[in-house]
Amino acid sequence: MDTRKPLDGQASATMLVLCTLWGLQQVAIKAVAHDIAPILQIGLRSGVAALLVWLLMRWRKEDMALTHWRPGLVVGALFGLEYLLVGEGLRFTSASHMVVFLYTAPIFVALGLHWKLPAERLSPVKWLGIGLAFAGIVFTFFGRAASPTAGTSSQVLLGDLLGLLAGVAWGATTVVVRTSSLARVSAAQTLLYQLVAACVLLLGAAWALGQTTIHATPLVWAVMGFQSLAVSFASFLVWFWLLRTYLASRLSVFSFLTPLFGMGFGVWLLHEPLEPGFVAGAVCVLAGVVLVSSEGWRWLGFKKQAV
Repeated sequence: MDTRKPLDGQASATMLVLCTLWGLQQVAIKAVAHDIAPILQIGLRSGVAALLVWLLMRWRKEDMALTHWRPGLVVGALFGLEYLLVGEGLRFTSASHMVVFLYTAPIFVALGLHWKLPAERLSPVKWLGIGLAFAGIVFTFFGRAASPTAGTSSQVLLGDLLGLLAGVAWGATTVVVRTSSLARVSAAQTLLYQLVAACVLLLGAAWALGQTTIHATPLVWAVMGFQSLAVSFASFLVWFWLLRTYLASRLSVFSFLTPLFGMGFGVWLLHEPLEPGFVAGAVCVLAGVVLVSSEGWRWLGFKKQAV
């Protein structure tokens, strides 16, 4: 029997805080990219967060045995790849663009689970959402490429493409977790696999690409503290607690605020322009993601109204 609760005021307020943090993280990375390379930022923050998760597991006396190391390596590699693509993409595109393309992940989760799990077959509504999202992706690329205000459009398009591939990697990570033995282990252990792999892969990539220079300004220290403690450690643990306590279908609706917050913070804090073609395409993408991810929530609301 599912003992998880419907959303209450505490859960709603917590989700608003989490979406704000997640929307701000791309902007924070971009804000200090000239002082510390994005992939170096993410590698360092993953290492700090991994240490904190390990200490938390020791304090809780959780199982530390690496009995699920094979899927753990796969998930870790995909997680590291996701943030390698994010870090490199932010060198070329804006934070507001990156957050929209990264949050296409639910589309790829739905496609992957449709292929892997018979119980996760896509309904007509979800296929409609996938088609709408992909139409939006095409529009954001081609509509902006033809815009005379796009500036260095080839570099921006490269960054956007890397962001889209990061969304694919994030979606693949979720599919592996859902369809492997990791679905039966604690959230902290799964997170630890991801953080350790991201730290190793991204620090190695930063060294190989010659992106190890750090200008340790007060803003850099503040951003690194925010990313390590608030984003990579605290926000993910709170998110997993919410998933264990409340109905996931209700929580997922709030997560769609993250791209909106990300776009807003990018415009407000970094003065990033939003081209009309990109905004129109982003609306289609987010509408498609909502259709794919919140069908159960929508039908539940419909049935309640019909009673």
